[in-house]
Amino acid sequence: MTTESPRWFKSSYSDNGGACIEVATNLITSHGVIPVRDSKNPNGPVLALPVDAWAGLVEFARQTAV
Repeated sequence: MTTESPRWFKSSYSDNGGACIEVATNLITSHGVIPVRDSKNPNGPVLALPVDAWAGLVEFARQTAV
């Protein structure tokens, strides 16, 4: 089992005044999940989304972007 830590990053498009999320895609291979957290609360809760759920969320955001 790996003890790799998440490497958090925000999108280069996230210059929206602080309403951002951070993701850690480095755990896809080792754990099969993409951790997601609120960038304003880095010590808060983390959602561990399966890859297909993350892909669905991204697609939804693309379709509903203003």
